[in-house]
Amino acid sequence: MGRIITERLVVSLLVILGSLVLVFSILYLLPGDPVLSMIDPSSMTPEAIANLRHQLGLNEPFYIQFSNYFLAILHGDFGKSLLNSEPVLPKIMKHLPATLALTLASTLISTVVGVGLGVLSAIHRNRLIDVLARIVGLFGISMPTFWSGILLILIFSVSLGWFPAMGSKGLITLVLPSLALGFVGAGFIVRMVRNSMLEVINEHFIVTLRAKGLSEKLVMYRHALRNALIPAVTIIGIHIGDLLAGTVVIETVFSRQGIGRILADAIMSKDLPVVQGVVFFSAIIYVLVNLLVDISYVFIDPRVRRTQ
Repeated sequence: MGRIITERLVVSLLVILGSLVLVFSILYLLPGDPVLSMIDPSSMTPEAIANLRHQLGLNEPFYIQFSNYFLAILHGDFGKSLLNSEPVLPKIMKHLPATLALTLASTLISTVVGVGLGVLSAIHRNRLIDVLARIVGLFGISMPTFWSGILLILIFSVSLGWFPAMGSKGLITLVLPSLALGFVGAGFIVRMVRNSMLEVINEHFIVTLRAKGLSEKLVMYRHALRNALIPAVTIIGIHIGDLLAGTVVIETVFSRQGIGRILADAIMSKDLPVVQGVVFFSAIIYVLVNLLVDISYVFIDPRVRRTQ
């Protein structure tokens, strides 16, 4: 067990380092001059602009800029915003709770709806509940998050007035955006759980358990579901990364002050330190989630321990 966790930790650290190099490289190679987005070029002389670029270290070679950035991150310094000189790390930590709350609520909705409908769909194959579950899965996969978000606003905010359309204060403001994100994720999970359950149900050990006289409920929910969970847990872990990306759109639609919203604003204004900080933080969260998913395999399926 300890060796498995150690190996996963080492791999996760390498992935985080690789994501840092990749993010910095992409933003470094993007066209445009961040200095020109900070100032009015007509109000400064070329010498003053060159001096400002020198102060920010933007005229240094790539390897020097990256090494300086990497060393600063090791000391907890993610730089300052190019627009208002606000430190990036406090800005991210200020808006991170709103995004994490939205991601967790959406994941909960996706997991409960997806796993529940997927199991029922497999058990009652080709019946009404199976047809309804497949329809939910199809709509969830097909609908863009911005479209479902706008649709929920029109129905539950504008027409019915049940929930606020904007804001990020209070649990009530979480309902509509988490439903918009959660429904999309539920579509993927329904299909994955259904297919996994159908494969497990046809295994020989399920037939043996039924022949021994175990109840159908015990066979399905204790033995079949446990063996079908690994693909489902994998897709849930991947989906959390998709949710972090989807918050950029949803937080814009619902005017929520999360890291997705500040990322969109930073991209529009070419505020590179903020973009780098938000993307790197998102990569860390994504890697940690997948690390937990890998570790959970050991507890869900004992066969994983035996193969290590």
